[in-house]
Amino acid sequence: MEYFLTDEQKMIVELSRKITDELIIPERARLDQEEIFPTEILKKIAEADLYGLYIPEAYGGFGGGVMDFILAVEEFSRGCIGVSVSFAANALGIYPVLAFGTEEQKQKYLPAIAAGTKQAAFGLTEANAGSDAGGVQTTAELKGDYYILNGTKQWITNGGEADTYTVIAMTDKAKGARGASAFIVEKGTEGFTFGKKEDKLGIRASATRELVFQDCKVPKANLLGKEGMGFIVAMKNLDHSRPGIAAQGVGLAQGAMEAAIKYSRERVQFGKPISAFQANQHKIANMATEIEAARCLLYATARTIDAGIKDFSMESAMCKLYATDVANKVANEALQIFGGYGYMREYPVEKMFRDAKILQIYEGTNEIQRNVIALDAIKKSAKQDK
Repeated sequence: MEYFLTDEQKMIVELSRKITDELIIPERARLDQEEIFPTEILKKIAEADLYGLYIPEAYGGFGGGVMDFILAVEEFSRGCIGVSVSFAANALGIYPVLAFGTEEQKQKYLPAIAAGTKQAAFGLTEANAGSDAGGVQTTAELKGDYYILNGTKQWITNGGEADTYTVIAMTDKAKGARGASAFIVEKGTEGFTFGKKEDKLGIRASATRELVFQDCKVPKANLLGKEGMGFIVAMKNLDHSRPGIAAQGVGLAQGAMEAAIKYSRERVQFGKPISAFQANQHKIANMATEIEAARCLLYATARTIDAGIKDFSMESAMCKLYATDVANKVANEALQIFGGYGYMREYPVEKMFRDAKILQIYEGTNEIQRNVIALDAIKKSAKQDK
């Protein structure tokens, strides 16, 4: 399908595809099996100037938007979402600075992320604050020129590897969600440590760790926006980043379908390739159609955000929901086409099948996305009635 990409966007796709084919795909099995954070691949992505796609030129970036960013994420995800999420999590970690930071904060933190010399991460989730983001227990108490943070963040992508963290903590518990604030916390800050690296079902190349704050002294100047804006920062950040998860879903599904088609043309049963059997042709037809539908929704959402539309929560939730459900369905069907071979680690669909599940969970479960979509649709109906 023709998506009328600009010349610059076509270059982003071409360059990202080259990195995927030459660097990610040859290494993905080893990175997965040995749980190796893809430092060397991320360096190559940085050298290709792809880290700063969404960061303004004034801070060393490309000056593009969400569309430019998701094109790269989609291509990397065709190879391995363990690698692509390690890349994409930087946007999740640094977007709050881009959207809510002071000029001083932007000048201090954005150029290093744009250059890929430093990594970023976002600290929201806790043991009792997952889908219920308002249940954050980590506290931040102002004492003189510092906020003292205490608490633990759980399952943080790029945890321990990142240098810059956006962290949500409660400055006034009595106000509930309105008492949350957002802070920039640097690796190496006194009182800031990390838990063990989690042993995961999928995306095993990515680093997932606890962030531990024990009387952690964060300079007052590292407050993002104003006190009480933390929940707004978090929700706006997730709305803005969910297309990145959808791009992971589209990319993974594309990779799984390509592998399944190639295998079906080579695998011979009953004297002919299994691609000749209608049952498999129908699987491939469904895969191709649903992947293209997911891509259409993703690209439309990215362009909506880049156009400056202020309210895009519903569209963001829709593209994340649909693309990640499609990714799981396609990975399952691709494995079925491979049959017994697909269950073996020698073949890539086994990994894709394991990787796909997290897409329906992180950055808002798909159940939460359905809540967001339904509530938005109901509110629009109520407004029309008035």
